[in-house]
Amino acid sequence: MIAIFRGILKSQKMIVTCFLILCILLLISIFAPWLAPNDPIAINLTHKLQPPSLDYPLGTDHLGRCMFSRILFGARISLGFAFLIFISALSMGLLIGIISGYIGGWVDQLLMRIGDGLMAIPSLLFVLGFVGIWGAGLKQVILGLILVQWVYYARVIRGMVLSLKEQNYITAAKISGSSTWIIMKKHIIPNVLPSLAVMGTLEMGWAIMNLSSMSFLGLGVQPPTPEWGAMIHEGKSYIRTNPTLMIYPGLMIMLVVVTFNLLGESLSERFGVKRR
Repeated sequence: MIAIFRGILKSQKMIVTCFLILCILLLISIFAPWLAPNDPIAINLTHKLQPPSLDYPLGTDHLGRCMFSRILFGARISLGFAFLIFISALSMGLLIGIISGYIGGWVDQLLMRIGDGLMAIPSLLFVLGFVGIWGAGLKQVILGLILVQWVYYARVIRGMVLSLKEQNYITAAKISGSSTWIIMKKHIIPNVLPSLAVMGTLEMGWAIMNLSSMSFLGLGVQPPTPEWGAMIHEGKSYIRTNPTLMIYPGLMIMLVVVTFNLLGESLSERFGVKRR
């Protein structure tokens, strides 16, 4: 009993710590225009590859752009669009998973076969193919990642709905004359929210990693827009002479992904939700 209590306290502290880190990163991304000491896209070749100084806290890149300013503005792109991917995929997965699990029949078979077809293709390979057809760009990458990710949410939510709809309180609600919408709103959705919270925190790290990966390959965010994956791509030519061009954005990606994963693990322990 004492061990369980200590585990709860430990997870609670971890949740608070991770939330604080994410809140700080969120504030940084929102107030980047006021926090950044320089224009993140202004080129000044006379100051290229400068070491850290008062004017350039993290030095400059190969085009004389302030690394610190680009890191701050990069948070807006990396976090903002990763959150967009997560919300869009979650909304699709929640809707399709509930419809598939609750209605069943041919609707369930059709939706799940579409999901199986998408899951048969590795996610990055699917996005690469999608971008190859529709052209490189941030919009295409975001849409491709959404089309890949909704399937995971839908299948997990469908499994929970299949289990929930057999419960006695659902049967009682049907007998009492409650509509399908009322049953979903009051009994189905509230019971899947804890699992969605755990899934969401873990998948946010996935979204950031994949968005940065596509930008690193030159298929996502295009120069001169500051984005962490694109910054790593631009700095790879200077990995021997100026490795900090890759280290700084790489550390930011690592910090965000690790924080989201620790938050997901802690929420999993807190709510007793098994990870996918």
